[in-house]
Amino acid sequence: MCYLYEVMKKLVSIAARLAAACLALTVAAPAAAASPPAQEAHRQTAVLAGGCFWGLEAVFERLRGVSNVVAGFSGGNALTAHYETVSTGTTGHAESVRITYDPAQISYATLLKVYFSVATDPTQLNRQGPDEGTQYRSEIFYTTPGQQHVAQATIAALNAAHIFNGPIVTKVEPLRDFYPAEAYHQHFYDRNPTYPYIVFNDRPKVDQLRAKFPQLIKTDN
Repeated sequence: MCYLYEVMKKLVSIAARLAAACLALTVAAPAAAASPPAQEAHRQTAVLAGGCFWGLEAVFERLRGVSNVVAGFSGGNALTAHYETVSTGTTGHAESVRITYDPAQISYATLLKVYFSVATDPTQLNRQGPDEGTQYRSEIFYTTPGQQHVAQATIAALNAAHIFNGPIVTKVEPLRDFYPAEAYHQHFYDRNPTYPYIVFNDRPKVDQLRAKFPQLIKTDN
């Protein structure tokens, strides 16, 4: 059955190519597909973890040059990339966010500056605020050697300057995969502004962002 199926697939493919060739003889060639807008082509992604992803998402989606932020999981595999499973702290996943940004408007170094300044406490090991477990660890998942260099250099500079009361425990690891979290976790801060956890743990982060980096905030935020 498998062999017959493969033969049928090849016959269908050949028929499709013949039909396309005939059509090309009778119909004028279509215009070339439009290239993606320059701003789309130059967008990059950053993946950061540092506590509950609700607050991380709320901070980064308010920045100029950031076009999208998705809450999700990084560090584990697809089979365990579900909130209830990740919450056991045994999957290797960390709650994280995938940030899509335009480097012409905001640099990766600036994203990390915001990350270390208001989004997370990099001195807390496997926890963040009231949340405990490896799923709440502070970690930078780099996607290019350039991101790795910037992340490591930033941490070295912060440690040398003794900015924090303790050593930075943020991990810097290559990104293997990112898995979006369930729909109800997306944009949770904006959809649930009076939720107690948001009020006590995440709203202060957004307030700090506005106070420390007003020049980076989008005009509609």
